[in-house]
Amino acid sequence: MEPWTPLDIDPECAGGPEELVERLDAMGPAALSRLLAEEKALLFRDFDITAETLDDVLDRILPNRFGQAPRPATRERNTDDVWTVSGEQPHVAVRPYSRMSCTHAWPARIALFCDTAPAAGGATMVADGARWLASLSRDLRERFSPGVRYVRYLHDGSGLGMSWRDAFATTRREEVEVFLDGTGTEWCWTADGGIQVSRTCPAVITHPVTGTDVWFNEVHRWHPAGCGPGDVLSRVLPVDRLAWNVTFADGSPISGEEVTQICESGAVAATDIPWNRGDLLLLDNVALAHGRRPFTGTRRVHVATSG
Repeated sequence: MEPWTPLDIDPECAGGPEELVERLDAMGPAALSRLLAEEKALLFRDFDITAETLDDVLDRILPNRFGQAPRPATRERNTDDVWTVSGEQPHVAVRPYSRMSCTHAWPARIALFCDTAPAAGGATMVADGARWLASLSRDLRERFSPGVRYVRYLHDGSGLGMSWRDAFATTRREEVEVFLDGTGTEWCWTADGGIQVSRTCPAVITHPVTGTDVWFNEVHRWHPAGCGPGDVLSRVLPVDRLAWNVTFADGSPISGEEVTQICESGAVAATDIPWNRGDLLLLDNVALAHGRRPFTGTRRVHVATSG
């Protein structure tokens, strides 16, 4: 099978972001949607886009842009709907994952813009969800067919991990309950003042345009064996007090060996996209998962999403 790569869109002649805006306007949103569904990712390179000119381009490629609420603690906010991805732990790879697949409403598109390229490394890893699914064993695919259950424990202000006050940006329980109601989330306040929230989501979904089944979840990112945010906490806390955890849909545990198979299959399905300053990458968030290679120096990449 030939390796997948994004469609690289270069300027036809010397030009800047104004030329790109003109080309996108001439193409129209319907044609852009068809091209993205076919190619899965579009890389706009050598248009000399800057943080100041980015907004005009995003208006063309991300209809119905939306922000993130509550704000992730590791992300820096630039505007209401553009964020800077975390530069924490640059020596650690972020394995590809399907962004916001653990929520009740995920973005259809993601745009990543390179404001500052790292000195070395830092490529965005992009994994084809259909190839990822096909590379998993039949037994594992069947076990995940009912879905996957994501579980979070948020303490009351004293403990490891994040408090519910920080996570929901409020000090009022009633506001937390209003936020959670109607989202398909199960939740309960615990005796120690914390809250446990859980949601069962599909592990595999069908692409709404192509009809292709794709691996679409964050299992390895939430599981302690996947070296995600729950890795260190799992060594010192009982399972019902893990800040992050994930199980099969029926609540049964996912083994470390199964997570290893998922990670190895994702690596096989991944393609590296190195960054140059001014690059803009548009991803189909359902077709593709994305992550990050380790890097040195300063890596500043902005992200925006749309429905």
